[in-house]
Amino acid sequence: MALLDAPQAKGAMKGGPTLFGVPMKQASLITLTFQNSALILIMHYSRIMQPSGDHRYFTSTAVFLNEVIKLAISATFALYDVSRSLAPQTPATVLFEQIYHSVFSGDGWKLAIPATLYTFENTLQYVALGNLDPVHFQVLYQLKILTTAVFTVLLLGRPLSAKRWTAVVLLTIGVAVVSLPTDPKEPSISIHDYSDHFFPRSMHELGQAAGGAVDVARHLTKRAVDGFAEGATSLYKRSATYEGIEEDLDVGPKMNYSLGVSAVLVAAVLSGLTGVYFEKVLKESNSPVSVWTRNIQLSFYSLFPALFFGVIMKDGEEIAKHGFFEGYNSVVWTAIVFQAIGGVLTSLCINYADNIAKNFATSISIVVSFIFSLWFFGFQVSVMFVFGTALVIFSTWLYSGPDRKRGRPPPISIVSYEKTVIASTPRLQSPEDTKLLNPMDSATSLGLSTSRPSTPLRHHARVPSARGKARDE
Repeated sequence: MALLDAPQAKGAMKGGPTLFGVPMKQASLITLTFQNSALILIMHYSRIMQPSGDHRYFTSTAVFLNEVIKLAISATFALYDVSRSLAPQTPATVLFEQIYHSVFSGDGWKLAIPATLYTFENTLQYVALGNLDPVHFQVLYQLKILTTAVFTVLLLGRPLSAKRWTAVVLLTIGVAVVSLPTDPKEPSISIHDYSDHFFPRSMHELGQAAGGAVDVARHLTKRAVDGFAEGATSLYKRSATYEGIEEDLDVGPKMNYSLGVSAVLVAAVLSGLTGVYFEKVLKESNSPVSVWTRNIQLSFYSLFPALFFGVIMKDGEEIAKHGFFEGYNSVVWTAIVFQAIGGVLTSLCINYADNIAKNFATSISIVVSFIFSLWFFGFQVSVMFVFGTALVIFSTWLYSGPDRKRGRPPPISIVSYEKTVIASTPRLQSPEDTKLLNPMDSATSLGLSTSRPSTPLRHHARVPSARGKARDE
């Protein structure tokens, strides 16, 4: 379980934890990329599919359950992380006591603000995906790079290079191009061609066509082709006398493009603010708190706004009438679990990398969502949309790429020219050059004295002492 070897609020260091031999930074980014693509597609499908009951599921309950699952996942890994540092005979009460003190002591209260904002952001994501297709949502949601850049400068005091500000400008232009309403007369690209398809409106017409009624089949096929040319839907409405007309008249929910764009833009602002604030708390904290404890704090403080503002105040009356789990099926549960896992992966990316690397991972998921939307949701691609999406992906790559550092100039090399034969001929050395050096010569030159008396100098007369004079007398 190398996943649990999390550093203490200082980010990843060289030789840090790995997952199956892959460094945690790369592993979390790769996992977040595919998780983000799958989550967007599943959430969108859960909001447009036919409900399993008489009412579509409530987004407030999904957000609340998302935080509950995230809290359970984080608590499980935090308990395992704490148990590794204690003796095997340690009772469970001691483990829970340590988790309790690590969660509710120190600067954990600072995460109450981003937890509340994360809850509102998750709610807005459901609103946006219920009114936009997955590709439009992801492209517009990349505006969080702009908000992340602004809040990085304001909250972290981290300056941005000219390259990244250029990327922010290109991103804004690309998002503006994508958010423009599409002209129905504008040429679009689709991988689905319905011109040679025949959709009978009743079982009687289907039987006639299958029985060899050539005239009827030709007439119905002509009617279908004419209907497609007039811009009708892919399926013809049957007569108003059959059973189940309500299902045909209400195939899916009505999408409000303006509401979806507004929701995703506000969610992008909240994403940039909460992400930078969470990074500030993680990397500037002096208390030794693991990333799993931070996830517990986020999930715990997110339960209160999700419960009171969402479940009780927003949908409390309808939930009391239809039930808490109204409209739930396997698709809804999958979306909730994927969103909970995405919250954990996001915090891991911020802890081991940063918000910039996290946003770079989402640019790859745009391409994945684009391909799947073409196949499964019949997404129509316009020229302006392709241009705007290309700008967004390029600006995301430009912003998230490392700044090119100016290299040092090459060292100055002195050219050694080839010597002539005369210059390379060895010269005869004098005896002075071959004489060995005496270490005492340097001491003598420095004027150092020794304990041995010196030799009297020439022309120096020795003066007799007073004791010698007295003896002579």
